[in-house]
Amino acid sequence: MSIAGLRRAVRESVSGLPREFWWLWTSTLVNRLGAFVATFMALYLTVDRGYSASYAGLVASLHGLGGVVSSLGGGVMADRLGRRPTLLIAQSSTAVSVAVLGFMQHPVAIAAVAFVVGMASNASRPAVQAMMADIVRPEDRVRAFSLNYWAINLGFAISSVAAGFIAEYSYLAGFLGEAAMTLICAVVVFVKLPESRPERVPAKDAAPEPGISMGTVLRDGRFMSVVGLSFLIALIFMQGHVGLPLAMGADGFSASDFGMAIAVNGVLIVALQIPVTRYIEHRDPRRLLIISSLLAGYGFGLTAFAGSVGVYALTICVWTLAEIVNAPTQTGLVVRLSPVHGRGRYQGMYTMSWSVAALVAPLTAGFVIDRYGAEWLWGLCAALGTVAGLGYWLLMRNLPEEEAAEAVADGGGAADSPRAATAEPADSVG
Repeated sequence: MSIAGLRRAVRESVSGLPREFWWLWTSTLVNRLGAFVATFMALYLTVDRGYSASYAGLVASLHGLGGVVSSLGGGVMADRLGRRPTLLIAQSSTAVSVAVLGFMQHPVAIAAVAFVVGMASNASRPAVQAMMADIVRPEDRVRAFSLNYWAINLGFAISSVAAGFIAEYSYLAGFLGEAAMTLICAVVVFVKLPESRPERVPAKDAAPEPGISMGTVLRDGRFMSVVGLSFLIALIFMQGHVGLPLAMGADGFSASDFGMAIAVNGVLIVALQIPVTRYIEHRDPRRLLIISSLLAGYGFGLTAFAGSVGVYALTICVWTLAEIVNAPTQTGLVVRLSPVHGRGRYQGMYTMSWSVAALVAPLTAGFVIDRYGAEWLWGLCAALGTVAGLGYWLLMRNLPEEEAAEAVADGGGAADSPRAATAEPADSVG
């Protein structure tokens, strides 16, 4: 591709999105640039503080448990209080709790504050996704979610390198640095982002819209099926940071070997996320979700045959491509299945599927590897990918190809859907 063609592709990828989106995107990038705790918490506890690996695992689990709790709470807050207040409360609380965590000495205090950090940091996610859906046109959402996902990975890639140097100097500096960056995010939200929550404007002589509660979400069969499938996909992808290092370590590879292999994931996402999204954004979401599920499952399944860093890297290329396709497509589907005035709750439930997977994945990986061996873990990943792909096919098999994107917006046109009275007009997904 020529320089002129590349410039045109970049311009088309970023054009047409509202200014508010770019401020939200900037807040996301700044937040990920300051990521420190999630990356180096285990090393901080075991190397710097001298605690056992079991204790480090307990703290990580409590951090994840906090995320499970706040996923639903943050979604309810985003609908009741608004997106902007929820973001301000979550980001300010995260900044304070992360700074406090850096000064904790007693193991019980560290565990308790880590739980609070997990709650605070995850509470903002439903609000971010709901606000993005509010301010971006339906036809641009897949592209917007892709750009946001790209910012997350770019920020994380940079912060991981920077955090390594900071950790050599002072772990406390890392905690305080993340607190400062998170506080900057709150300032950006306060200064630049208006409230985006849609107001209920009942039509004249029309019956009032039914309220949306967490019960409404749980009774939404199609959406909860997507949440269940998302949980399976999340379990698979989590193994890249849980099962893979354990398996490589058991095979005699060093931490630097794992670092070189897993770096392929971040590099490919940064390099390919935008061009791949340009290719898939107007294609049938059913096929994309089925294909990405199979690629994820069998990409990890191929790890059973890896015997060198190079082969491990090749398997990572396969499931990274699945991640690039799945992330914006699935997020776009979740938005389309969510009623306008219940986006926070729906996004909270979707976020919870990933938080629960973050709890289950380490336990599953450790148990399977210790009891049966890593080959069984990779076989299980292939099976989960197959089940997820079949699940997406069954979920949307009755939708005609040319109407799949439109019909999925109202749950396949089910008249008794709890979303029916509040869903926005049906537009194509992406």
